[in-house]
Amino acid sequence: MLGEYRISGRRASEIAASVERGVGSGDLPPGHVLPPMRELAERLEVNPNTVAAAYRTLRERGVIETAGRRGSRVRPRPASTSRGSLRIEAPPGVRDLGEGNPDPALLPELGPALAAAAAVHVESPGLYGEAPVVPEFAAYARTAMDADGVPEGPFAVTSGALDAIERVIAAHLRPGDAVAVEDPGWGSVLDLVPALGLHAVPVGVDDEGPLVADVERVLQAGARALVVTDRAQNPTGASVSAGRARELKTVLARHPDVLLIEDDHGHAIVDLPLHPLAGTTDHWAFVRSAAKAYGPDLRVAVLTGDAVTVDRVAGRQRLGPGWVSRLLQRAVLHLWTSDAVDTAAVARSYGERRDALVHALAERGVAAHGRSGMNVWVPVSDETGAIARLLHAGWAVAPGARFRMRTSQAVRLTVSPLAAADIGPLADAVAAAAGPARPVTYG
Repeated sequence: MLGEYRISGRRASEIAASVERGVGSGDLPPGHVLPPMRELAERLEVNPNTVAAAYRTLRERGVIETAGRRGSRVRPRPASTSRGSLRIEAPPGVRDLGEGNPDPALLPELGPALAAAAAVHVESPGLYGEAPVVPEFAAYARTAMDADGVPEGPFAVTSGALDAIERVIAAHLRPGDAVAVEDPGWGSVLDLVPALGLHAVPVGVDDEGPLVADVERVLQAGARALVVTDRAQNPTGASVSAGRARELKTVLARHPDVLLIEDDHGHAIVDLPLHPLAGTTDHWAFVRSAAKAYGPDLRVAVLTGDAVTVDRVAGRQRLGPGWVSRLLQRAVLHLWTSDAVDTAAVARSYGERRDALVHALAERGVAAHGRSGMNVWVPVSDETGAIARLLHAGWAVAPGARFRMRTSQAVRLTVSPLAAADIGPLADAVAAAAGPARPVTYG
């Protein structure tokens, strides 16, 4: 029984959109059973195959689930997808360029930072009821963001950038809402959006960030949120330029009700300036992670945003984990203030390796992208074949399928494990594996 909400539409896309509207408004709550396909087809006077196509689209988007004879129902809990499992295992003797990790040699020793945090703990043990964010941590983060032009806002601390993105999305959106995501983009975000029962809408990317026309199109079509990587975009290395930021702000200003989420995970590993979009819309969040520059296992990211967004995130956090360890916050603060990482040297090291590889590939007639960060994105004519040929040549790379929706086939290479002597042999192998030269296309 559908109660007062009646699914409408003549085409599969219209029927799927009608269900998504019902889910988004709450008229079709989690667990609600949808009518059998033939019954709905008779009611709408359409072919059963049309309803079947609509239900298939809704399953792919994570809005509904089907349990055999028990029928289809609105998904009551997050789904999981297999995009993250698209990994190429590096057999013995094969160099692994696919995992996307930072260079361990560029990460600081954590012993002194953890010891400093423990010393503070001896004097002032962290107990229940204390502020979830260490004041000195927030103050230092605020100073750094002021220098980068990030607007004022309250702070929260999360267990990494993805945790922050998930919490912000959950604070504002409902199942069925459309979220504009970069294509190609971070595979974890592409997995997360449908897992939350949301609809991922691709936005093309070039070296300067999201394509303005694509953003305008998807926002006009009703996307409720936009996720942007400011620098070191994964997988392409894109970095939002000053000009692109101005254009995107102009578009966003026409859509003030859109939730804007910015991910600056590249902070401290890139030498390109930040051009934030934050503050253009009513609700926004800016996330800065410690993972790439200070160590993925720290699981610390700082989140700022408008007061409503941060309050909702912090309130929901109190009902779950409570807070991110103040010991870890103090350890990261020590790393920040003790200059344990020479950020300029780190950015230079990644930049030299990345630029050398892109240049070497260009000399061999292979177009590649990598404006910032630690990754290089190489379009190929046959992704599966290229991966196999590279494995045979001794290199394991990441399949482009982990990162793309509609973008052409490609592979991602992480430069972190490379030495100068590796660039030439790797470029030779990629050139042999990539297939015929082809223009780079996004979106």
